[in-house]
Amino acid sequence: MKKKYLALTLGTIITSLLILFSCTKINEATELGGNLIPPVDNIHTFDTTLEVQVFNDSFTVVTDSTIALPGFTHFLGKISNDPFFGKTNAQMFFELKPSTYRFTFADKPDSLHLDSVVLIMDYVQTYGDSTLPQTVNVYEVGGNITDFRYDTTYRYRENSIPRAGLLGFKTFLPKNLDDSVKVFQDTTARQLRIRLNDAFGQRLLAYDTANNGAYSSDSNFRQNFKGFALESVAGGNAIMGFNLLGANTKLAIYYRYDVAPGDLDTTVAYWNFTGLSAEANPVSRDYSGTPFAASVNGTTGPPDAFSFIQNTPGTFSTIKVPGLAGLNNRIVHRAELIMEEAWDATDSLFPPPPRLYLDAYDPSKSAYRSIPYDFNLESTSNNNNITTFGGVPFRALDNANHSIYTWHFNLSRYVQNVVIGKEPAMDLRLSAPAYFAEETGPTSSTVKRSIYVNTTLDVANGSGIPVMGRVRLYGGDATSVNPHRMRLRIVYSKI
Repeated sequence: MKKKYLALTLGTIITSLLILFSCTKINEATELGGNLIPPVDNIHTFDTTLEVQVFNDSFTVVTDSTIALPGFTHFLGKISNDPFFGKTNAQMFFELKPSTYRFTFADKPDSLHLDSVVLIMDYVQTYGDSTLPQTVNVYEVGGNITDFRYDTTYRYRENSIPRAGLLGFKTFLPKNLDDSVKVFQDTTARQLRIRLNDAFGQRLLAYDTANNGAYSSDSNFRQNFKGFALESVAGGNAIMGFNLLGANTKLAIYYRYDVAPGDLDTTVAYWNFTGLSAEANPVSRDYSGTPFAASVNGTTGPPDAFSFIQNTPGTFSTIKVPGLAGLNNRIVHRAELIMEEAWDATDSLFPPPPRLYLDAYDPSKSAYRSIPYDFNLESTSNNNNITTFGGVPFRALDNANHSIYTWHFNLSRYVQNVVIGKEPAMDLRLSAPAYFAEETGPTSSTVKRSIYVNTTLDVANGSGIPVMGRVRLYGGDATSVNPHRMRLRIVYSKI
């Protein structure tokens, strides 16, 4: 009996291996992924599509504590008319300061003459309409020395830093930020240059002339100047990204000093973003009157026809798969949650986030966790398989030949463990976070790890890209005959 049972077991294993290693690819209209999937012949291999239900919602100050790190791209500007997501207001707060103390202007404190003082920003990219003008105001950070600190992190959803007087402003077209500039000792491209008022420049020179200790230490410097606050105050339908750590981010103080009676020399002093500089990037969203806002009705009402996903600080969709819990045991060759962009003319102005992310709500822990078995983190780092998991989209064409994006999330191992009873069928959550901490691994895991989605570990080089990106996807509705609806497709063999 034991030998017979062993022979049956080996036979089953060999048959399964032969099935698994057949090399015919499924040719669904949206290209089901994977190169080792057996062909669907409805004799040995079958496929089925499970309907999904989509429910939209937005993160809050309680559920989203994402912070702006110095190496992330910082965004500034206003989106005044996104037809799906309404308005965005991105502001920037940061310090530029001398790299060493005691600082002095050419060691000539008693013979200084101001030419101009200019705030220069290292431009990265624009998200939205770059052809509409924006007016950016530059204010001084107000309050006490403890109100804005380099050793404190600030959330995107936090906007509690006080402002003081206006230092300058500029009206410009974002598209012109790519242009080269030619100025004294600084000929380069990709800069936003805002001339500040002369009174501010004279004040900076006077700190050196008075020798009042303002430049003797960082703490004394912060007592006299606490940083810049930038906000777009008029026009525009875009947010512009800047790199605080870039070579082009600096305060340029152009001045002359006496080298001999009647003889002046012209020079410039640069202040930069240093290891003692504070920064914050508060971003507010206003969804009033938008299709997204109209779709938010909890998870007990009718499913939503569209899924609306926006980058940090943004939105998410809860995805339910009612038929998953009732599937009988089978060999799952491939299970993919397929979703397609619902094209709109404004998608060229407001393209999707670089990556989407899918996780699951574990009711036994009242917490979200990564998809077990399919989403993986390296054991000794925070590197993950977001690309092969399905977070990076594919290009496709819709029925009207519009270029769209599609996503294919690989849930094969998770679905296999559901049908054998090892994992529960959980509600899923689709989002586009910058990063977050979450439980990973099998259900028994209690370890929280940082998951980087729309940022990377190399934040020192301005590689983080939060805030930017939104997408409208076809949702799930069991009564719909829309072939582009969100769906879970499973290729399997019977046992």
